[in-house]
Order: sequence, then structure tokens, then C-alpha cells
Amino acid sequence: MGIDPPFQETYRALWKGFCVRAKEEECKEFELPLIDMSRLRLGDSAERKKYIKAASEWGFFQVVNHGISEEVLQSLRYEQMKVFHQPFNNKSQRNFLNLPSNSYRWGNSYASCLSQFPWSEALHLSPADISRIDGYTNLRSSIEAFAGTAATLAQTLAEILAENLGVKSSFFTENCTSRTSCIRMNRYPSCPFSSEVYGLVPHTDSDILTILYQDQTGGLQLLRDGRWLTVKPNPQSLTINIGDLLQVFSNDVYRSIQHRVVAPQQVERFSLAYFYCPSSDAVIQSYRTPTKYRKFTFREYKQQILKDLQATGNKVGLSRFLF
Repeated sequence: MGIDPPFQETYRALWKGFCVRAKEEECKEFELPLIDMSRLRLGDSAERKKYIKAASEWGFFQVVNHGISEEVLQSLRYEQMKVFHQPFNNKSQRNFLNLPSNSYRWGNSYASCLSQFPWSEALHLSPADISRIDGYTNLRSSIEAFAGTAATLAQTLAEILAENLGVKSSFFTENCTSRTSCIRMNRYPSCPFSSEVYGLVPHTDSDILTILYQDQTGGLQLLRDGRWLTVKPNPQSLTINIGDLLQVFSNDVYRSIQHRVVAPQQVERFSLAYFYCPSSDAVIQSYRTPTKYRKFTFREYKQQILKDLQATGNKVGLSRFLF
């Protein structure tokens, strides 16, 4: 057995009689707005204005001087490769790396067509799981370093955006603890059918903010003004995007933007995402009136997403909670 998940064998029904997706217009590569965290933390008004504009108009941006060293990032990529290059039989065993049984995931058991099928594999971790990682000391220490700084970075970014709305809220400090967020390590194997499937299907993130470290392979795309654009990798930066919950919090001032990852044809791609989330009991509500969304808990939101995935194979998301 090789290292790659048996995508076609397990999801054989999806591949019967498949047809190539309609050819999409070639996606233009572009550079996301770049925010200097060292200037933002010092209260630089020009940098703050640029940040607010990026969050409002793009929903995506990149940050430099973020506090995570190049050594940690390089170690993360190397250690991810070691883990994901284990034989598939090892990765799919219960308690792989001494982690909970549902930590390693691949494919999509709810998919009813190839457009809902991700050609990728992932390890999902809560911060509480990191100390459980067995046999990969360097991976454990690298993830701990990344997660610790990412948590502080996410809170800083979220609080600045809240202040811009005129909201003096303790929501983030009260509801977003070191144990409520989650981490996902991703590997996108080379795909002989890259024109038929996505590495990660179009979606929005169900969190407050996402902090992404990606290698230089590229493949991340976002939807802007009805067109898909390809994000140009920046080796010095982390990529940040607004999540669904911050869109509700801001009453649509900040937007959770649909994005996807193309399946690489000849190379493999690695990334690591930190999802800044509140506790499941946290009440999500708009802090501006008239509010567009009814109140709901984060648990309700996750339950509705799962229900929709089971019924349709797709996430419906925020439209379920509009007034």
C-alpha cells in the first residue's frame, strides 16, 4: 500500500461516467494586501487603515512580522511531510500518532458528485491534542510554537476589527480560549485528474479568523466580484481570512469569502491552518442594528452545517440564520 489514500477505489461510484468540468477561465494570479504586524501593533494609523480596508473589501490578506520564526515554519513543513508520507494503512489506523480516532481524514463520505470531493488528506487537532502526539517530538514542538503565536495574533486582529466597529466587547477574551480553536494539517497529493476534482472544494470558513501557512506550490484561489483569482504565495507571510462568525459579528461589514484549492497535477502541496474559534456554547450575534442574523450558538451553527452536508453534500452556511 502506498502513501496516498485510495480515492478512486473507495469512492468508485463517483468516478463512474464522470465528465470533465466545463473549462473555467484561466485564473489570474495576484498578490493579497500585505499587512505589517509590527506597525499595526504600534498603532500606526496608515497600517490600521490598510488593514481595515483589506478586511472589508477583500476578506483575505497576508501578514508579515507575525512572530512565527522561519525555523518553526520550515520545521512544520518537514515534519508534516514525514507524517503524511507514512503508509496509508498506518495513517488510517485508530489512534494514529496517539490522536483521537477521527483526527486523520480524507475524501468526503457525504459527496454525491466529484464537485463535492476533495483530493486531499488532513490531520485535525485541538490544542489539547498536541501534547498527545507520540513519536514526533519535533512536530509536537513546532505545532505548539505555531499555535501559541497564532492564538495571540488572531485575538489581536479580531479585537482591532471590533474596535473599528465601535464595539468594546470582551467576547474574544471570554469565549476564545487556548482550547476552543483547532488546527488542520493538509496534504494535497499530485492528482492525475486535476481538471475533474478540487484539492479543497469551494467553501467559507466556519470560524472567526483563519491563519494559514502554505508552502510555495500555490493553488489557493478566492472568489472576488464573481471571478476566481489565484493567490500568489509569499514566503515571508501568513495568509489570513475572515470567517463566517466574524461576518455575523460585524453585520456583513467584514465578509467571509468563498475560496478553494486546486488539485496539483504533478507536485504535492502542504499547508497548516489555525481556525480561531469560540466555545461551542458561545452566542454569536451582530453588534450593529438592524441586525441581519438571528442569534445562535456556535454549536447550533456546526450542527446545521453537518445536517446540510449529510442531506446535500454541501455546506449552506450563514443564509440559514438570516432574519
